[in-house]
Amino acid sequence: MIETDALIIGAGPVGLYQAFQLGLLGLRCHIIDALPHVGGQCAELYPDKPIYDIPGIPVCTGLELIERLQQQILPFAPPLHLGHLVNGLAPQPNGWRVTTDQGLNIVAKVVVIAAGVGAFVPKTLKIEGADRHAGRQLHYRMEDPSRFVGQRITVLGGDELALDWAVRLTEQPVGHQPQSVDLLYRRDVLSATPELLSRFENLRHKKRITQHVGQPTRLVSVESGQMGSIDYMTPDGHLQTLAADTVLAATGLSPKLGPIANWGLVLDHKQLVVNPATCETAHVGLFAVGDVITYPGKKKLIACGFHECVMTAYAVAEIVIPGQTGPLQYTTSSALLQQRLELGI
Repeated sequence: MIETDALIIGAGPVGLYQAFQLGLLGLRCHIIDALPHVGGQCAELYPDKPIYDIPGIPVCTGLELIERLQQQILPFAPPLHLGHLVNGLAPQPNGWRVTTDQGLNIVAKVVVIAAGVGAFVPKTLKIEGADRHAGRQLHYRMEDPSRFVGQRITVLGGDELALDWAVRLTEQPVGHQPQSVDLLYRRDVLSATPELLSRFENLRHKKRITQHVGQPTRLVSVESGQMGSIDYMTPDGHLQTLAADTVLAATGLSPKLGPIANWGLVLDHKQLVVNPATCETAHVGLFAVGDVITYPGKKKLIACGFHECVMTAYAVAEIVIPGQTGPLQYTTSSALLQQRLELGI
């Protein structure tokens, strides 16, 4: 069991900035996220799209913003628990107990929910054989392209993520490439940035990627029980088969509020109702910030989420160290921040 001052549920931009604000006040915190990496909505939905409304930064991509926020919290080094979906939240005499689907057990004096629009969960394939091969030969994420060396890969999808996977697999160094890469999508029109489309078309022209148009219908097993191919239906109604050792399904992500909806919290249109002065819910020691909350005048903007992090940090400090928060912490004179920076922590 882990004990800490604060636990942040969500590692998107607002969750990361919340960790920074808590760190400025000398509070220890841990961060949990259902995704296997930090970034939340920025990383999943618009990693390469420009963002123009971050103060002091004329323009940056979603991933660039996440990288800067990660660098900003380095002095406080909050432990990250990624790939953990929170499935339990229960009040304790001195705080809250949080559990995850991976068996993590954390007791925190306060909890800050920064879940955005919810946990991003891949949309699963609803075809024969999908459940049998999920997690073995059917994957909804591609973290390490080199693990598929020598395999026959079928990528499902026609958007930027699917094309990125197909291109990255094909462009692996010699000796680390798959045996073949096929892209299967229900339409012949693909959607991605011009640069990525150009790379994809170049590889297709060189016959290093093969594009197919159709709807997947079945993952076919061989005698060993392993997947050996994928069946699909062409637009003109013909059944076709692709040999495949692995299927990578870029079928999209669905944000789900998930267990939060069952925690007995006050919700308004699937958003948590909070006190705008402190971002505390109706439960003492349980806060929420960012897109997951609502209050009169709330705007779903990253800048507004950052403001909420400041208000929350001081309210959290009053609970963790009542009466000892002292004056407003300016980073220009924060002894704690300067000490951490000088020590390289």
